[in-house]
Amino acid sequence: MADSVAPSEEILALDRDCTTLSRHVLQQLQSFSADAQDVSALMNRIALAGKLIARRLSQAGLMAGALGFTGEVNVQGEEVKQMDAYSNDVFISVFKQSGLVCRLVSEEMDEIYHIPENCPLGRYTLLYDPIDGSSNVDININVGSVFAIRQQEGDDLDGSGQDLLQSGRKQIGAGYILYGPSTMLIYSLGTGVHAFVLDPSLGEFVLASENIKIPKHGAVYSVNEGNFWQWDEPYRNYIRYMHRHEGYTARYSGAMVGDLHRLLFQGGVFLYPGTQKNPEGKLRTLYEAAPMAYLVEQAGGLASDGQQAILDVIPDQIHARTPVIIGSQADVELVQSFLSEPQE
Repeated sequence: MADSVAPSEEILALDRDCTTLSRHVLQQLQSFSADAQDVSALMNRIALAGKLIARRLSQAGLMAGALGFTGEVNVQGEEVKQMDAYSNDVFISVFKQSGLVCRLVSEEMDEIYHIPENCPLGRYTLLYDPIDGSSNVDININVGSVFAIRQQEGDDLDGSGQDLLQSGRKQIGAGYILYGPSTMLIYSLGTGVHAFVLDPSLGEFVLASENIKIPKHGAVYSVNEGNFWQWDEPYRNYIRYMHRHEGYTARYSGAMVGDLHRLLFQGGVFLYPGTQKNPEGKLRTLYEAAPMAYLVEQAGGLASDGQQAILDVIPDQIHARTPVIIGSQADVELVQSFLSEPQE
């Protein structure tokens, strides 16, 4: 006969199952005010988008229109995948009638999406990458969604979103959803970093880890070494150093969400430097780099563009890009030490 579960263990398991995302958000804000209720509802809508995308991904090989390209090109000049388009539509559908946001900013939309006048308007702006690492979808490797929440400042009468062109420290919350063996939602509202796992039997994201702290140092470095000869010499010197010293291992999946999820729990560093062709790099500041920097700083790590903290970077347009060095404190500082060396 199998051993019965001790009562204390049953209580702990029940507490975990009862700590849903919405309950946890209100606990983090320590308030049941209208503002707190709005943020909780906003996080619930993000979670709903994640559930819909996770369902689609789980059936991607079984239905038409889930894999491959749409034939369109986005504002960054990248071919749009079917899942990119679907996931972007999911976020729009989830928030359009929510009364929680006034605008949506996405990698897949050239312009800011303003909630139509016949729909209820909120005070928040959601910025997101609907599918990070979409090239992985067709081969069934981890992908994710990245999001940031900002509060509208001013009236934005011309619809240009100038108030969004501020530092990442204006974010009131950020996170990502990882679609893998399990679907996980990681978020922060400025009070630590917390992880939730989607329980399919409940249809809820339930608490898995609270107050996550990234290790001060890790063995992993994540970078696309295929760009080695396009980088500035300090980055090449850093990689040569890693090759010469034991104790380091390279892990790069092609999806920032997957790579940073590993680093958040195991430590290390993720790099996406600028290249000779694209000196600003590939990652977008507002809805990729800044949300991840927000999370990593909340977890005790560092995030830099090579010259300053990513959260201090002020973009000049909504799709502006930035180089990225992000992860454990010691590992980011090691990369920066190579960047600060005088060049001949």
